[in-house]
Amino acid sequence: MALETIHPPAGVATPYTLQQLVTPCLILDADRMDRNIARLGSRLSRLGVSLRPHLKTAKSIDVARRVMKSPKGPATVSTLKEAELFAAAGVRDMIYAVGIAPAKLARVVELRAQGADLVVTLDTVEQAKAVAEASRNAGMRIPAMIEIDCDGHRSGVAPTSQGQLVEIGQILTAEAELRGVLTHAGDSYRGGGAEALQRFAEAERLAVVEAAKFLRAAGLPCPIVSVGSTPTAHHVENLAGVTEVRAGVFVFFDLVMAGIGACQIDDIALSVLATVIGHQRERGWIITDGGWMSLSRDRGTSKQAVDQGYGMVCDLDGDPFREIIVADANQEHGIIAVRPGSNGDLPDLAVGDRVRILPNHACATAAQHTAYHVVRGRSHAVEAHWSRFGGW
Repeated sequence: MALETIHPPAGVATPYTLQQLVTPCLILDADRMDRNIARLGSRLSRLGVSLRPHLKTAKSIDVARRVMKSPKGPATVSTLKEAELFAAAGVRDMIYAVGIAPAKLARVVELRAQGADLVVTLDTVEQAKAVAEASRNAGMRIPAMIEIDCDGHRSGVAPTSQGQLVEIGQILTAEAELRGVLTHAGDSYRGGGAEALQRFAEAERLAVVEAAKFLRAAGLPCPIVSVGSTPTAHHVENLAGVTEVRAGVFVFFDLVMAGIGACQIDDIALSVLATVIGHQRERGWIITDGGWMSLSRDRGTSKQAVDQGYGMVCDLDGDPFREIIVADANQEHGIIAVRPGSNGDLPDLAVGDRVRILPNHACATAAQHTAYHVVRGRSHAVEAHWSRFGGW
């Protein structure tokens, strides 16, 4: 798909290059992104299920249009702000995959009244009653998914809690709409190798399939059976009984995903461009303007076999320096150093030179920025400038 006409930063003429950008800023390699999207799409097609991409990582209309099946969706969102902005851009089929707070139902009703098929998520009788009441007051049936706890990682109804599942389902069916069940294999982020990820994927599948069976046996509808996590999506071997897969970070990938084996380093499409602003040679440090305000404070690799600090450092082409990481970070200062315990050599970087830093957690790093500067491969030419948003 062709990229849009770029909108350069203030004071920069088009076309522009990485050397002309104000740093720190967010760089997106479109070739890697496209490859990542095609890879998962092909895998799920072979397994016979559809993809409902999670747009929480990208938070960008331009990226959404490249990962969704059609301009109308389907899609997954994590905030009502996302739902509102994607709906304004024409997306119609969305699941809000965070437990619904009753106070937010008025915004859900408004979006549905505007033509968006927005589905909420819940895991309690109290939430189901609130959705039923909002449906009754609005004169519309609000659809809801019941979240299933497949691994004790976060929220959800235990798949064996037949009574609770049926009670929630009956409340929704009476005055709202039961759209199905969903789960998220959060424990898969622990990694453990391919076999472990396959086990997480099967546990994820069994949990929702069992829950759906209980609901159907009680005479309740369950048209959607949804699973979702990037690690399991790339390792699952059997999706019998599942209708769709939700995943989001696969579009960009990151160092955490590489650390658990969901991708390779050269699959990571996102990086932060930073400029060298000084040295502490006696300490083996190179200082950049890429601190935690641009990288985020996420230290998701700290418990993995390879600790990447605040990010892996690459040259301007995007090729990693051997064993070089952002070892520490202050608000607007990043400290580049050799990874502790390794035999790498500090690169010869002068003040004014630029580096690209691969993120630990793509969601957290992208959230620090308002736009993507889009490049392809080793090219320094910026082909597009895509806005992204935040908020709730």
